[in-house]
Amino acid sequence: MGNNYEINIVHLYPDLLNLYGDRGNIACMEKRLKWRGIDAKVHMCTNQDSSIDLKAADIIFVGGGSDREQEIVCSLLLEKKEELKAYAENGGVLVAVCGGYQLLGKYYKTANTKIEGLGILDIYTDAGDTRLISNVVLECEKFDQPIVGFENHAGRTYIGENHTPLGKVKFGNGNTGDSGYEGVIYKNVIATYLHGPLLPKNPQLCDYILECALKRKYDDFDGLKPLDDELENKANKYIADKYVR
Repeated sequence: MGNNYEINIVHLYPDLLNLYGDRGNIACMEKRLKWRGIDAKVHMCTNQDSSIDLKAADIIFVGGGSDREQEIVCSLLLEKKEELKAYAENGGVLVAVCGGYQLLGKYYKTANTKIEGLGILDIYTDAGDTRLISNVVLECEKFDQPIVGFENHAGRTYIGENHTPLGKVKFGNGNTGDSGYEGVIYKNVIATYLHGPLLPKNPQLCDYILECALKRKYDDFDGLKPLDDELENKANKYIADKYVR
């Protein structure tokens, strides 16, 4: 299985949005595909060259950055707004972390500015008075292991009723600090404040993302073969057990 499969991963503006080691998420997806004999091609859409055709993407990833860099990327992505919205509505796999999460909403506010978002998700982000900084442990009904990561954000993100949170907060702050939930899942869009990077410590989440892309692209795809995730699972369990007792 896998010899005839190929996944194209588009990393949006890694030259501007890589504040939290988001390239680690790309490397994790690439490795977990290649370990299964599935070709993975990574395409960088940068500030210098944004000519990549998003229609060829199987997974689109956007990470986090400073307020200034985030605003630059938002202005660039607004030119691709309708293309990105159509991609998401048609089941395209889109993963957004931290600042990338905020960009997908109707708008986000910094301390001094309200910035139009891409409107892909029914969410909006207000500026908080303090930063929410913590390790995070989430309970997610899709997986039999928790989702773990680290948050560091001033934004308070509010999600619409038609969206499902990524998980219930067992430790940490989450979307607003008091909602009890973190992140969003909408169709094949996954958005979250968690970084660290996120995917190496959460192999089930990573494989879920990969399977969504493969199922969308290939009618004959029947699932990923298991990997030896002993070390990844130990890392996940160590973090979860440290903060949730």
